[in-house]
Amino acid sequence: MNEKLPLVSIIIPCRNEEKFIQKCLDSLIDQDYPKEKLEILVIDGSSEDGTKEIVAEFVGKNKLIKLLENPKKFTPVGLNIGIKEAKGEIIVRMDAHARYEKDYVSQCLKYLKECKADNVGGAIKTLPSKDDVWAKAIAIVLSHPFGVGNSFFRIGTKKTRWVDTVFGGCYRKEIFEKIGFYNERLTRSQDIELNQRLRKSGGKILLAPDIKVNYYPQSNFTEFFKHNFSDGLWTIYPLKFGIKIFSWRHLVPLFFTLTLIILAELSFVSENYLFLLLSIILIYFLTALLFSFFIALKEKNIGLLFALPFTFANRHSGYGLGSCWGIIRIML
Repeated sequence: MNEKLPLVSIIIPCRNEEKFIQKCLDSLIDQDYPKEKLEILVIDGSSEDGTKEIVAEFVGKNKLIKLLENPKKFTPVGLNIGIKEAKGEIIVRMDAHARYEKDYVSQCLKYLKECKADNVGGAIKTLPSKDDVWAKAIAIVLSHPFGVGNSFFRIGTKKTRWVDTVFGGCYRKEIFEKIGFYNERLTRSQDIELNQRLRKSGGKILLAPDIKVNYYPQSNFTEFFKHNFSDGLWTIYPLKFGIKIFSWRHLVPLFFTLTLIILAELSFVSENYLFLLLSIILIYFLTALLFSFFIALKEKNIGLLFALPFTFANRHSGYGLGSCWGIIRIML
């Protein structure tokens, strides 16, 4: 029976992931997919912590795992190194910041075959990286519609649906021969751009709720802002290369931030603009506070009532300012 199953190559680009890589690899070794039909390629981008040593220890104990080098450090370069090295006819792109359910690979292949999809993935369950109120708030914001809009792979879905992108992704290797590899000019958003090319070529992307993965985001408020800023930047900056990857929901933080900046400038001209600026900010925080109240009530955590409004603002302002910087960089 196993002879008929395809060989699967799991691709994990990483850099400085010593806090997460062990749990990630443990979850992959525990997959219920036949081990003789599985290989795990970890592509390290010159890590400066203990990531390589941890992976090397796994390599010494498990023949499934292979450690590759990515001297250029960037994620899309690492992904392409892994794909070109892969022996499998199926490529599963994974993230070191995640822990995968034991049927993740087998479920991906089931949907890839049964639904005749070209890429499949699941909704992520975002969990706090450590046990404090700010880490919990960050995890909640990244899985709440007010924080991330209608991004179904983040907020979840109760039904299988066709979408524009998924977390990670499971592809037939031949698809890369058809549409090309990850765009190495894109430090971020390379997965969105690849899926965009896939859809333009007639391919279909499926999101299935029973493909499950736990994801661990940043736990530090400053690092979270930097991540959001980078998200916003790489939503807009690909236009520099003639690549449009954003949809209208990606532009909401940009328009919101630009509105506040323009009104702040105009407030020096007239108090009416200052009143409008303060009114918008007040409405925003009241809305955030309302969502935060119900979340804190559900979670039975009063600290979230304080932390969540600022974490929502961190997400939106960081993303919006990053998008503004993307426009500036295009013009320079």
